[in-house]
Amino acid sequence: MTLLWIIVSIVIISLLLDRGIDKMYAYKITTHRNTPAKFEIPFEEIQIPTQDGGHLYGWWIPASPDAPTLILVHGWSRNVERMMAYIRELHPQGYNLLVFDARNHGNSTLIMHPTVGTFTEDILDAVNYVLNSEKLTSPEIGLVGLSIGGGAAIAAAGQDERIQTVITVGALSHPIKVMSAQFEEKHIPKFIASFLFGYMRYRHGIDFNKIAPLTHIPNAKAEILLMHGENDETIPIDQAEDFLVANPKKTQLWIVPEKGHSDCHLHPQFWEKVSVFLEGSLPSQKK
Repeated sequence: MTLLWIIVSIVIISLLLDRGIDKMYAYKITTHRNTPAKFEIPFEEIQIPTQDGGHLYGWWIPASPDAPTLILVHGWSRNVERMMAYIRELHPQGYNLLVFDARNHGNSTLIMHPTVGTFTEDILDAVNYVLNSEKLTSPEIGLVGLSIGGGAAIAAAGQDERIQTVITVGALSHPIKVMSAQFEEKHIPKFIASFLFGYMRYRHGIDFNKIAPLTHIPNAKAEILLMHGENDETIPIDQAEDFLVANPKKTQLWIVPEKGHSDCHLHPQFWEKVSVFLEGSLPSQKK
């Protein structure tokens, strides 16, 4: 009888943990309301095949077959429309642009547990899509990513040497660091958080140390510009500093004065910083 109760208890605890994990990953999936056409920018709707047999919905915004391509990556719970300000600024500079919805976001394939690891996989699938395209003659490629999309861009650069340049805004260095801070804010004891992380690895195969961008940045050959809001409370500046320490030769950091997590692009020097960095690391034909 004791053994039966132990088994029943384990099953109940597992079910409760799974419900808690599902709640952690729960957010309202929203699709875009506007497209580049609103700003008279020509674009094509595309589908990018993914490693798991699904697809990524995306926008292909061409400039020239022999121009470099920038892949733009949104953050958690967002979609392609989040990158509209970046499209409007970068397309006139002569870059081909590819913007996509990560899996479980926007119009892309649904998955159970999106992580910085699945975002990284999506970026690598997008890179392959671009470089295998018959529309292009240039192999030059760069990434621009926000928040978890920025962390994933760094992780992707650490795994694919074809990526030449990376710009991130508010990138996370390690998912456990972000979630631990969130648990602390809710006064959840550390031992419970540690148990949950271990359970997620055992039950769902999510190895947070393996997928952490900080694990991959030492292998990155790309030039990396980290842009991080001085007042970012979602992903504090120390995570940007983690990257700087891990790969100082390839990484530079600009702390955006008086900005938070989602408004860095509104700083008056933001786009100048982006343009100067791209001119040195991935110049377009218009420069």
